Amino acid sequence: MIGIYTQGRRGEDWLRRVRGLRPGLVLTLGFTETGLVEGISAAGATPRDRAFTALADAEFMVNGLISAPQYPLPPLHAGASPALISRAVIAGQDIPLVVLNAGLPLPPTVPHLDLGGKPAQCLSTGAALPLDAVHHLWRQGLEQGELLEANGGYLLLAECVVGGTTTALGLLTGLGFDAAERVNSSHPTCNHSQKQTLVAQGLSRAGLPRNPHPLAVVAAVGDPMQPVVAGLAIAASRTRPVLLAGGTQMLAVYALMGAIAAAESYDWNPDNVVVGTTRWVAEDATGDTVGLAELTGGCLVATQLSFAGSRFEALRAYERGFVKEGVGAGGCAIAASLYQNWGQPELLGAIEALLEQKSQQDRSQGSGSSALP
Repeated sequence: MIGIYTQGRRGEDWLRRVRGLRPGLVLTLGFTETGLVEGISAAGATPRDRAFTALADAEFMVNGLISAPQYPLPPLHAGASPALISRAVIAGQDIPLVVLNAGLPLPPTVPHLDLGGKPAQCLSTGAALPLDAVHHLWRQGLEQGELLEANGGYLLLAECVVGGTTTALGLLTGLGFDAAERVNSSHPTCNHSQKQTLVAQGLSRAGLPRNPHPLAVVAAVGDPMQPVVAGLAIAASRTRPVLLAGGTQMLAVYALMGAIAAAESYDWNPDNVVVGTTRWVAEDATGDTVGLAELTGGCLVATQLSFAGSRFEALRAYERGFVKEGVGAGGCAIAASLYQNWGQPELLGAIEALLEQKSQQDRSQGSGSSALP
């Protein structure tokens, strides 16, 4: 159920070391006005929907299916929210969850730790975040990474930042990686041209020096999640395994970790860190996730979960390139296979059961968004 796409020996060793261990899931929430650009993301049918996606995902991840959520999961043009995958796993396997607010316009409605960050402006401004805010978030990440080390198992680091694959492209490009047409998106065909136009505008307006400090690149064209998760992972990697749960966004975080460690001579253990995503991201023909992993030196693994045989059209849409990943869905599926040895039947069964419950609730409340076939 788990494929290794780069750094085979390193991946095999990492999987062997964590097999049978229960991870601790840390979900870092952030916001960038990049996500409100028309057409930039499919993580919400409209810009207004996308403004509340992180709040809705956090509420669903913590509370599961409740009758009157303050922020319901946003409607999508096609597919079902990846939060269904992650929630089915953590509920079915009793995986603990910690929510971090790295920078949202409104506070989450569920228990969380506020890191004192702020939302980012659109990366096209070249001034996404104040530099002092980025340094603060970086220090908060390091601190939390050290505090979370005593919980046993390993860390599963997930994120929710709508528009985050575009800020990932900005970060990677600003760090000097040739990431053009390699990143993914929630669209079935990645909107590379739109992303690259925004990134070029941002980097031009930022006026960064030839070899900028990595955190200055985040301040110019990044988002508040990036320095937090980089700090978390670097600190935790010194003593325990870490799974960066995501695709393009977590490969960008991995690249940031290496760049900061080199710039500041931080001690960390790359062998303890892998990037874990879904097969839909790892094998996305409209991007080059494997090539990006090779460029950054990251070890890329992916769940082999398939929705091809699902009775739900909303899940089968994943096989056509819709949604693909989010809220640590791929990493949670990987963890489910490692911890309680869930295979395809168990994973699909748990996800479909949750989706059926949601569909029945939608029908009873007359929302018109039932995912039942």
